[in-house]
Amino acid sequence: MNAKRLKRQIIKKKLFTKNRLVILNEDTFEELFSFKLNLMNVFVAITSISIVMIALTTYIIAFTPLREYIPGYASTKLKREATQNAIKSDSLQKIIDENGVYLASIKKVLTGDLEHTKLSRDSIQPAEQKDLNNVDPGPSDADKKLRDEVALEDKYNLFEQAKPKVGLVLFPPVKGHITDAYSSKSKHFAVDIALAKDTPIKSVAAGTVILADWTPTNGNVIIVRHNDGIISVYKHAASLTKEQGDIVKSGEVIAMAGSTGTQSTGVHLHFELWKDGYPINPTQFIDFE
Repeated sequence: MNAKRLKRQIIKKKLFTKNRLVILNEDTFEELFSFKLNLMNVFVAITSISIVMIALTTYIIAFTPLREYIPGYASTKLKREATQNAIKSDSLQKIIDENGVYLASIKKVLTGDLEHTKLSRDSIQPAEQKDLNNVDPGPSDADKKLRDEVALEDKYNLFEQAKPKVGLVLFPPVKGHITDAYSSKSKHFAVDIALAKDTPIKSVAAGTVILADWTPTNGNVIIVRHNDGIISVYKHAASLTKEQGDIVKSGEVIAMAGSTGTQSTGVHLHFELWKDGYPINPTQFIDFE
């Protein structure tokens, strides 16, 4: 017990023993500077300086732009630009995916390579009219006449209320004899109508032209997108009167009949009707005779 106490006293004596630090001139041995200190003072001073340095370094790293000069720390501007680029990349990827789905749907329409689906007449329901570039084409005179005829037929029907059977009326693109009917077994998802050369081809309903171009196999092709997910396709035309992006009315002339493309067998119209990416028999909704 006495040995421990003696040891503590020795350590305490060393810590608090006063010493003098003297700085002398080497040539004249003149005293330039001196002050008293002990080991405890040195320890306290070093500890205080260390705490101040740590606090100052932490403040610089956390709250000042000087941290950008420290290896391993990225600049704020670089992080902000990286975040913006990540957001833009995500948006661009979403647009690319949407365009991919859209192009795949158009490819199905052009090639007809898909399974046949059954679609009843009642599956086509009137949809809300979309704003097509703030232009309201409105129904044509022929469309109004056809609507009036349907309404007149239903007016004297004893088994139904006096209202039209359908809310969306499809206008015949042409009138003529069907030379090749719709057949899902042979994958002929269209009807071919024999016509005289340069017979006007009309749009079956109001919509927007999404494709108007020439292809080697189908010649001049024009595709119109309508409301309620309906797409109408017109192939082998001699010439096109509309361009991509044009808004057309129901019954408006969009092409002239001809025989273009390697798959054409004469002057006729190859007409297809699609609903939500699946082909349907046009004769279920349109009278071509």
